[in-house]
Amino acid sequence: MRSLRYLRSLMSFGHLLFAGLLVTACSSTAPRPSTPQNTAYVPGLRTDAGSGSSLTRWRTEDWQQLPGWSERQAQSAWQPFLQSCKALGKQRDWQQVCMDAQRMNAANASELQRFFEERFRPWHLTNDDGSTTGLITGYYEPVLRGSLTRHGPYQTPVYRYPHGIASTQVNKPRAHLMKQPFLKGRELVWVDDPVDVAYLQVQGSGRVRLEDGRMIRVGFAGTNNLPFRSFARWLLDRHQITADQATIKGIKQWAHAHPQQVDDMLNANPRVVFFREMPAVDESTGPTGALGVPLTPEHSIAVDPSHVPLGAPVFLSTTRPLSNEPIQKLVIAQDTGSAIKGTVRADYFWGLGDAAGETAGRMKQRGEMWVLLPRYMGSGQLYSARG
Repeated sequence: MRSLRYLRSLMSFGHLLFAGLLVTACSSTAPRPSTPQNTAYVPGLRTDAGSGSSLTRWRTEDWQQLPGWSERQAQSAWQPFLQSCKALGKQRDWQQVCMDAQRMNAANASELQRFFEERFRPWHLTNDDGSTTGLITGYYEPVLRGSLTRHGPYQTPVYRYPHGIASTQVNKPRAHLMKQPFLKGRELVWVDDPVDVAYLQVQGSGRVRLEDGRMIRVGFAGTNNLPFRSFARWLLDRHQITADQATIKGIKQWAHAHPQQVDDMLNANPRVVFFREMPAVDESTGPTGALGVPLTPEHSIAVDPSHVPLGAPVFLSTTRPLSNEPIQKLVIAQDTGSAIKGTVRADYFWGLGDAAGETAGRMKQRGEMWVLLPRYMGSGQLYSARG
């Protein structure tokens, strides 16, 4: 959530999955090679980085094969799709469908369903080993309580990136870095809970509600370039919490009961994320994803853009966390993340605040994905665009 967002959270039985790599595409005028039947040639997508091949093998399927596909699915994803068109509409292969979308009646669910069925073709994503299922995790946007000055409960800093300091000094573990004098004066905001800051660093962006009621957004500005380590795993390995307590709520409760050990817990993760204040936006909108448009709760996902075109509609079939209750819906690929690697792999955006965070942290489900790309009649092939 973010231009260059760092990490997202997955807390499921003590494991955090993380992300935050902005990947953008560039234009291509190279000829499109012929491709075998049931194969999509997608410029810029590579299944084998070593070979340099742009050929991604997917299976085209009928709409009836999408479990739960309906008018309701098309209508609920319509506004997020229009958000994607703000970026995709400038790209060659998306221009026509995005122009057509502007003329649609958003209140007519059956008309929107026909729009997708007539202008797109669903492609069932397949992993390199031929399987069609993969890992679906969740992420969210945290909300912290803070102040622009240090006082009272606001004792934990969120730091700006220390520009002008040699990388050899910045690229040190958290335990070392937090003691360095060059961070003094680089506090962006002070917050009232160090665990909240830890989760903010996992997510890579969030909101801070100030004492006067104003809300500011903070986004990724850099890191100390060290690998992430799970502080939840640290607690579990020391039998400080149970697997059921490896959630935002459970870890906060442990921290409040053991204030003298909180730094030890946080230092288990050597990685530090630095932030910057983001431009003011309407509080009702979600954070900005890698596509450059606001994310929509439960309708935006993060994908690996080397396998799934950023901005494309995706039909997702998975289940809610720790249950068999199905999630079968049309979502939009509007974000990326360094932990989101592979073809059938997605991070599902749950929304804002601790409740969304609890759900996101428990999500570690199996799922299937169908990417929807424009149908070009007469070419016999399906192409995505690069911007």
